[in-house]
Amino acid sequence: MKLVVQEFLTLDGVSQGPGAPDEDTSGGFTRGGWFVPYLDEEFERLAGTWLGEADAFLFGRRTYRNFARDWPKMTDHPSARILNGLPKYVASDTLTEADWNPTTILSGDIAARVTELKRRPGRELQVHGSARLAQSLLAAGLIDTLRLVIAPVVVGQGRRLFPDGGAPAGLRLVSHRTTPGGLSVHILEPTGRPEYGTYGADA
Repeated sequence: MKLVVQEFLTLDGVSQGPGAPDEDTSGGFTRGGWFVPYLDEEFERLAGTWLGEADAFLFGRRTYRNFARDWPKMTDHPSARILNGLPKYVASDTLTEADWNPTTILSGDIAARVTELKRRPGRELQVHGSARLAQSLLAAGLIDTLRLVIAPVVVGQGRRLFPDGGAPAGLRLVSHRTTPGGLSVHILEPTGRPEYGTYGADA
């Protein structure tokens, strides 16, 4: 399977709590729900197309708990059958129970466990949100595709997908588009360590 990470971001790089004010208030975050005003039908169709490519999902503990709390109740949503029915994996050394079936808890060497999952037949192993997990997977060189959806808003606080001190990574832009609501969609592929240069006529 190809490992695909999908993240919603603000212009200042925050990925925390895009969907609701109370989605993730950890660290005293009070500005959740910033993504919702920019949703439109075009993006909803695009997101549905992406979801249709999944054969399994991989979550960090916090995102898994949020999804497991909400999606079993949303049976009338067009995405519910896929999210509720496909295999789910949650990376955690502390979680002992996972009732959103079918779910498998991954502990220990997460990079090794994810490498094993990628060897299995299938299309996409998708990571939704789970920023800390995404950071570690990028540092380990395991991500095949990044789908970054950037909202035209600056929230000024919150957990960032790419924090200071994170692992450097080169990326290649595969495609990009904007939606009528103002979302900027970037599809990227990691290329290893970034390249550096010097600008100038003699460089």
